[in-house]
Amino acid sequence: MKTSKPTLLLVLGSAFITLNIVNPPRLRAESSSQWSVQVAKVDSGQVNLEPSFQVAIYESLLDELNKTKRFKQVLRDGDREATGISDLLILKTTVEKYSVGSETKRAVTTVAGATKLTVRGQLCTRDGKVVLERTINGNVRFMGSNLWATHNLARNIAKVIKQSSLPEASPALMQGPVNSDDVVVLELR
Repeated sequence: MKTSKPTLLLVLGSAFITLNIVNPPRLRAESSSQWSVQVAKVDSGQVNLEPSFQVAIYESLLDELNKTKRFKQVLRDGDREATGISDLLILKTTVEKYSVGSETKRAVTTVAGATKLTVRGQLCTRDGKVVLERTINGNVRFMGSNLWATHNLARNIAKVIKQSSLPEASPALMQGPVNSDDVVVLELR
């Protein structure tokens, strides 16, 4: 039995419409349970980190978190708009390790001269309750600028946040005690 192209297109179109009516696609931006995030300034901790690296991590984090589409809004530290947002998480990053690399060594040998960064990232509610905490690495091992490690780090942080299951944004979570099921502490190396 031969089917014509118009009949096949009609059947496929009907199936597509039926599936969208039964299970409509949800847009993340319209979700009432979606968090907003404010990125706090990077804390260099006990590490002697160049100010350019702190700024590069911060700016890269803003860019990478926006790309995930995980949050309603991605706000800078000190943004006045954050005071009126009830479903706000604050991303705190503290540098734990920093190994200065050499672009020249990487270009010549491709095995020596890696720049490495390790940070502890925390997503906290406005009142300080931790909902996600991870140790995340970023590095540049081969060709590229030392600052490229900050981009890789920010991309890794955004990836971890995107793949993590955050609790639903609700006023009850932000005011009540934190349940042990709501806190995730993992260490990635």
